[in-house]
Amino acid sequence: MRGARTTSSRRESNGFAIGSALFAVGALPGYLGLVGESADNITFAIGAVFFTAAAFIQLRLSRGFDSESRAEREDWRASLVQFVGTLAFNLTTLAALSEHPSPIQADRAVWAPDAVGSVCFLASSWFAIRAASARHQLRRSLRQRDALALWLNAAGAVAFAISAFASFVLPATNEVLDQGLVNAGTFLGALGFLTAALAVRPRRPPPTPNVPQ
Repeated sequence: MRGARTTSSRRESNGFAIGSALFAVGALPGYLGLVGESADNITFAIGAVFFTAAAFIQLRLSRGFDSESRAEREDWRASLVQFVGTLAFNLTTLAALSEHPSPIQADRAVWAPDAVGSVCFLASSWFAIRAASARHQLRRSLRQRDALALWLNAAGAVAFAISAFASFVLPATNEVLDQGLVNAGTFLGALGFLTAALAVRPRRPPPTPNVPQ
């Protein structure tokens, strides 16, 4: 049973790592120029799918919604809100695949779910911090993997929120508020999530020995 949970946790970490890596690559200006806008948007869309798959695994592993432990309840809330946020990012990335939307359409279909997803990630980080506080983990050194991942995820959520704010399309110019902040926030946020996922990635469980009959 423990080995199965470890395998699921590894899949969760791998999913977040792959999704984060794709978001980081998609945010690189050189990548956009190399592959074009459509391929860049597809990169984000695939990354969002990996985010959602990993968040679903995390939610399934977090069964503390009716637990007597405050830390487990906060963990479950963090997982639930994060899963909702990844669904919003799926809506954003899929809507971005539409060709040449009007500013109003872009803000409704792309910016709005992006903002919702970013708020969800911020809330998820807050619940995770509350869970760590309940376990008295906030005093741990940054050398501890769990504490490091906690703050890296929080920093990533803040960076994603800045990116979402900067991606608002101005109706007067049909351009985003600040493309530089969009790219920087997405890249730094994805880098934080990627590092956090790798930091807490469990080791592969040892093979089960064959017991002679």
